[in-house]
Formats: sequence, C-alpha cells, structure tokens
Amino acid sequence: MSTSGRPVRTAILGLGGRGAEAYGQWFLRHPELATVVAVAEPMEHRREAFADSAGVPADHRYAAWPALLDDAERLGLDAVVIALPDRVHVEPAVAAARRGLAILLEKPMATDEEALRDLETRLRGLAPRVAVAHVLRETPFWRSVHAVLDDGLIGEPVTIRLEENIGYWHFAHSYVRGNWRNTAAASPMVLAKTSHDLDIIRWLAGHPPRTVSSVGNLLHFRAENAPEGAPTHCVHGCPAADTCPFYAPRYYVDALADVDGWPVALLGSDTSRAGRLTALAEGPYGRCVYRSDNDVVDHQQTVFEFPGGLTATLTTSAFTGANTRTVQITGTRGEVSGRMETGELRLQRFSPAATAPPSVGYAVTSSTDGPLGHRVDEWRAVPEASDAGDHRGHAGGDDALVERFVRAVAADDFDAEVTTSLAASLDSHWMAFAAERSRHTRRVVTLADVRP
Repeated sequence: MSTSGRPVRTAILGLGGRGAEAYGQWFLRHPELATVVAVAEPMEHRREAFADSAGVPADHRYAAWPALLDDAERLGLDAVVIALPDRVHVEPAVAAARRGLAILLEKPMATDEEALRDLETRLRGLAPRVAVAHVLRETPFWRSVHAVLDDGLIGEPVTIRLEENIGYWHFAHSYVRGNWRNTAAASPMVLAKTSHDLDIIRWLAGHPPRTVSSVGNLLHFRAENAPEGAPTHCVHGCPAADTCPFYAPRYYVDALADVDGWPVALLGSDTSRAGRLTALAEGPYGRCVYRSDNDVVDHQQTVFEFPGGLTATLTTSAFTGANTRTVQITGTRGEVSGRMETGELRLQRFSPAATAPPSVGYAVTSSTDGPLGHRVDEWRAVPEASDAGDHRGHAGGDDALVERFVRAVAADDFDAEVTTSLAASLDSHWMAFAAERSRHTRRVVTLADVRP
C-alpha cells in the first residue's frame, strides 16, 4: 500500500535489544520517513521507556502483540517490525500478513523444521511483503564482495570460505548465559548465530546448495571444566576470578563501564555499578559459564556443495579474540579475501591485463605484487563501514535494512527494494536445519531431505 508521501506508520512488536535499539533507534532519528505509532512489549519498563521516547500515545501501548494487531485498522498501520523472542515469530508474522501489513521480521523466522514448514505453508497464497532481517547484505563490506562476484572479476567462483569468529566474550554472553544458550528454549546455534552467514553464502552462490555436511559439539562450557570451588555465580567468591576469561564482572562492570545499552541493558533497568553487581549476583548473566543450562555447540564446521560444482565452508567458533567475519573466495580468474571488522578487501586477479575494478565506495590501492607480477587491488573501507563487532549495529547493516524496508513500503514496490526476500531467507533457514540434521546423524544431507 502506498503511503502517499506521509511517514510510514509502523508498530514494533518486542522491545528488547533488536526492537528498541537496532531498529527502534532508526525510527527515532527519521520521523520524517516513518513513525512508531504503537508498540507491544510484556515488560513494562521496556515498553514505557521506548514508547515515551517515541511519543507513542498511552492507548497505543500494548502488553501483548495479538491485541495490537487486532487494532491494526484503528491504528492505521502500514507496517510492523517483529522483534519478539525467536520462538514467537511465526504467529505474529502470519497474523500481520493476513492483515496486509508489510513485515520486517527478525531472524530466525522459525526455530525448528516443523515451525518453518508451518510458516511457509501458511504464508503461501497471501502474497506477503516480508523483509527478513539478514542485515549483513546491507553492509558496504558484503555488498562489495557481492559486486566482485557479480562483475565477474574473479571469473567463475570455485570455493567460498567464510569464518564466523564469535568472540569468547560474546559467546559467553549470548550462548552460555544468554537467551540462545539452550536449543529447546531458542534454536540450534547454527541458526541462532550463523543464519546471517548462511544467508551470505546463499546470496553469493546465487542459489541454494544441493548437499550439506556438518560437524561440531559442545567442547568446553561443561560442568567438568569448572575450576575447583567455582560457585554458581562469579561474584560469590570464585577462586579463579583473576584468571578466568569469562569472569562476569570484568566484562559487564569494568570493560563496559561506559555502556548502558546492549548488552548491559539486558542485566536490568539499573545500569549503575551497584545495579550491575546485584544483577550479576542473582541473574543469568552472572552465572559461571561452566554451571549453566547451556547445550548449544561452541564450534561447528559445515560444507555445502552447490549445483555446478561450487563448494562453500562455514566455520564457527566461540574461541576467538576478535568478533568478526572473514572470507576468502577463489575463482577461475582470481580470488578475493577480506575481514569485516576492518572493512578490508584484497582482490588478486591472475591475468596480467586486468584493469582497475569498478568503484564500490572504497579507497583502492593497486600493485603488481601478485605471482608473476599480476595485479593486486587492496580496498580499504570508508571509516563508517568498519565494524567493532556486535556492539556496533552490524557495520551499518541494521540502519540500512530499516531504511530499505521503509523505502519499499513508501514506494509500494517491495520486490524492487528488498533484497532479503522471503524466498531466499527460507533457503538459508533450510540450510541451517540441514546442517543440524547432518551434525546429529553424521551423514551428508540434501536440502530435499529437510525441505520436501
């Protein structure tokens, strides 16, 4: 539906870190393009704090999302952002689609095979306008990598190697102590964390894979690895406080002393030093990482085979210092590699007659340092394109995705504007479930096995 030049009227369902910060802050900065006219959030302090900042009327503040969507016509909604907990994505997505609303849907769309199959079936025939929050596609770094392939600069792609370096501190926060620590309560780590990476592999390849093979397990964050005498919570006198990399106060109180947003905000509403210590003494984020109820893998490696012969690998590990992604793609006429954290790309082409690559918004320096004097181009990202890990909105991808979504709704031309389509996102989700099935069965799995 066209908004005829007025700001897009939007509701946000779920006001956690993604709803209130990653997406919500964009709306607060761009009221001329879109306004948040209603919110749904069961936690009162989150609901009232964000609604106050957005100027949401008192009768447009809901504790539960069904009541908000029931009032969609009265609210005059054009679109909804669904940033509820992972297991509460299917029903609101279907309900919003049935009301004809444009949907920005946080990943994952569903947390298990049955729920995803249900979502796919129920959306069929509704012609839904859904943009899935695979935000990496919107970053300068990955758009540049895609442009290298799209322009044929390295010939036909042969291998894709992508590494998701989670960072030891980030893994402890989200996947040992946090919301995504347990498969039954959330989803497998390959979906919860690497769905972004699977979407990038699917995007770069241009089509879904034929076969998937995966291995991985929970190696370290287990009870038998706890230091002798370690209590249930770090602040209760842990004897290994000075040497343990995962001592909670060192992260939430000291290293993040000047941060009151994500991840500190997840501790509670009191982000003072005393408030943080109290939260760590009582809440989940202060638990000993060896005495939690986590069961998701802390490392995993997956291999994909695509029609035509292209292969791709995805390596994920909790045990890295940097929180970044690295990539290397080889092709029949060259290779490209890069590091998302710094925004650096290195393009090497094997032909001595290779000309300068097209501009993709990066500063380029060239040399003939390649084998046999062949051309090497090194691209440096503009400063705002670099990423300081997940403390920084996915290198600008969060903002860019929301802006693209709003533009698509305003122009009433969803297909032309949105790159993170429902169809492609379904592919990457099925890739995750195929990887998890392969990991459990120790067999090569075809995509048709999980998506008949």
